[in-house]
Order: sequence, then C-alpha cells, then structure tokens
Amino acid sequence: MASMAIALSPEQGLSRYLSEIRKFPLLEKNEEFMLAKRWAEHQDSDAAEQMVTSHLRLVAKIAMGYRGYGLPMGEVISEGNVGLMQAVKKFDPDKGFRLATYAMWWIRAAIQEYILRSWSLVKLGTTAAQKKLFFNLRRLKGEIQALEDGDLRPENVTTIATKLGVTEAEVTSMNRRMSAGGDASLNAPIGGMDGEAEWQDWIADDSPGQAEVMANKDEYGARMELLEEAMESLNERERHIINERRLKDEPTTLEDLSAQYNVSRERIRQIEVRAFEKLQKAMRDAARGRGLVEAN
Repeated sequence: MASMAIALSPEQGLSRYLSEIRKFPLLEKNEEFMLAKRWAEHQDSDAAEQMVTSHLRLVAKIAMGYRGYGLPMGEVISEGNVGLMQAVKKFDPDKGFRLATYAMWWIRAAIQEYILRSWSLVKLGTTAAQKKLFFNLRRLKGEIQALEDGDLRPENVTTIATKLGVTEAEVTSMNRRMSAGGDASLNAPIGGMDGEAEWQDWIADDSPGQAEVMANKDEYGARMELLEEAMESLNERERHIINERRLKDEPTTLEDLSAQYNVSRERIRQIEVRAFEKLQKAMRDAARGRGLVEAN
C-alpha cells in the first residue's frame, strides 16, 4: 500500500487540501465492488488508491467532529487517513455493505487513538468506560448547560457519571484536566522544590506496555469482525436503515427514509428497532461462538 500515499497533505494547508479532495469522484456501488475485488485478489494498488481518494472527504468530515480537543486539524485528518488505508486493506466487498460503512470505524479509531496519545501526560485510562468519558464529556456538559470553566456542580457530576457508567471521581478528574486546556510540559519546573525538579521526575511510568497495546488492538479487531458477521444477519433494507440511522455521523431522518421506502415514519422506526435488536443478538451469539463471552 506504499504506492497509495496521497501527495496532498492536510498539514501543508488545510483549505487547499479540503478543496483538492473534493475533486476526487465518489464511487458507484458496482464500481467500488470491482475495485475492492481487484485489490483483494490481485493487490492492485491503483484500485486501492481509487478507493482511498474517493473517501478522503469522509475522513475530513469525521475529523471535523473532533475540533474541540485543541489539536491541529491537519494532523487529525492525517491520522484518519491512516485509518482509512487500513480499512481499505481489510475490506471484504463480499460482505454486502459499502466501504464507507466499514471504514468509518477504522477512521474514528485512528483519530481517537491519536487524541488519546496527544492528551496523555499521565494515563487517561484504558478502559472502554474511561475512553467513553473522555470523548463524551464535552457533549454531555453541553446538554446540561454546564460548559463554564471550573468544577462541575455535584448534581451535574452525578448525572454524567450515571450516563457514562464511571465514578463521580473520574468525571471530576477528567473535567479538571480538560478544562485546563490539555497537557502541561513535562519539563516545567515545580515551584518550591530544591534544585531543578521537573514534572517528569514525579510522574510514574504507567504507560501501557506492548502486551496491553496489542490487547487493545485485538479487542478492536474482534469487535469489527463481530459487527461484520452480525450485519450479514440483516436483509438489505435493514442493513441500509441501520447504516443510515445508527452508523452515520449525521443520521438520516425517519421522514427521509419513509419517503425513500414509501412507508410511514413509524414503520421505519419499527424496522430500525427490530434490526438493531437482531444485530445485537447476532453479535452476542457470534461472541459466544468464539468464546469471547460466557453462555447464559
């Protein structure tokens, strides 16, 4: 995939980059399928590059959703592009869904890992609940109108902790870190200390080891495989509605889908709920089949 390196770089001029990537044509479903087959069966780098370039706008759109973390947007997009290329490598067109549906998981994962690395003066936490707290705290503060600087009110802390399944202490700690604007320098001197003590002298090296890093990657890969397998349990209409309602950054409205399928909004809602229940069951069954969870 080395030949797939995109000559454009969002880090060398974001406005120009966003303008240039709009020139790459979007792929029709059949065209995408044939390109994916060429890559999967013949390692055709030209086919892979076409799939990448046609989805650069998707990466940029997803990356814009992470503007609130104070990181250079060009770098965020670049990390998302890495995730996109990984998705193209592993994409199986015979599964029955589009590359965009599959790739958005890889793009988000790459961006979120970059953000976590960039904010990691001390370990933010590697559990799913702690990562969920990190990436949802701002949104939930907005929902309860608690975006002012400083500590959250006790009732707001309780609300957020309950919604995200973390402790109130974790909410308070994360809010203080994020309100402070990110990480301080590890080489900043500590006032009142004899000599030239720096912050880095007082921080334990509790960064994840290689085994933990590989375990996290394996866990993500396992979830992706479970989702792919579970999606096959849905019919074409159910897959499409789940994709439009649950997997897109900006979900399609019930009204738009009802017009597309010429049925009522309530009927679309019923199909969505039923399909989501089928998807959850299929993922649980697949996880049990692989020994990832215990059978009831």
